Amino acid sequence: MAISIAEYSKRLAPVVSCIGQSSFFDQLMAFLKKLAPIDNAVILYYHQQQPTLTYNDLPPANRPTHIDLFLKGAYLLDPCYRAAEDGHKGFYRLDELAPVGFRQSEYYKNYFRHTGLIDECGYLFHLNGDLLNISLGRDEHHQRFNLLQRRLLEDITPLLQSLCQQHWQSTDHSQHQGDDLHRQLSTALTHFGTSVLTEREAQIIQLFLHGHSTKSIAQKLSISPETVKLHRKHSYAKLDITSQSELFYLFIDALSSMQPPFGGDPLVGYLELRK
Repeated sequence: MAISIAEYSKRLAPVVSCIGQSSFFDQLMAFLKKLAPIDNAVILYYHQQQPTLTYNDLPPANRPTHIDLFLKGAYLLDPCYRAAEDGHKGFYRLDELAPVGFRQSEYYKNYFRHTGLIDECGYLFHLNGDLLNISLGRDEHHQRFNLLQRRLLEDITPLLQSLCQQHWQSTDHSQHQGDDLHRQLSTALTHFGTSVLTEREAQIIQLFLHGHSTKSIAQKLSISPETVKLHRKHSYAKLDITSQSELFYLFIDALSSMQPPFGGDPLVGYLELRK
């Protein structure tokens, strides 16, 4: 049901008054939840491309585990983050950003599924080189966002971007020092497996980590699904794993175990430690 200009202004006023204050995102989410049936939300702020959890009202169950996993390096595999890196901005629907096979990926099974969400939309705002991801979800006990709700959320994109831009300009970012860590993690993903796999095997393994299915990898690389499966089989043997779940945790564990000097494949030395 449409709301009046007076009521809309009344709901928006607390958000504007909190620009530059720590309560800004609390007020912003209160405003959004009055406009659409949002069950849970996560706001991630990437300063120098390193994520900081700014707002989170996900259910308490497993919250520390999966949030820590995300911040530790799993964010590199997140479809929203990958889309932002490719230049996507403004309103989004996860179903439109995620690669084919996302719901069968280990990132989905080991991270996203534990959020309890069945639908996600939100905003990606590029703020003077930084990134803000406002993720809005519907949980498994309710229906997905309908067309009218998505349209309303999308229509206010320019307003939200302006508010977040003003808040960003009014906030001190000097305490965030993430550039070196992000660069190390990104390099680790780019080189993951290259020390023990062929160039094609490493390419395919990284696409699996990004959430692609066998079929979508075959299409992307212009090879047959059987060839993809063969490369995966050989890669698993070299990495001493037997499943995509083990691949996902191998990637996360290898990142966590990196020691200076950083650079190259995080598996260098790591596989020897596992023996």
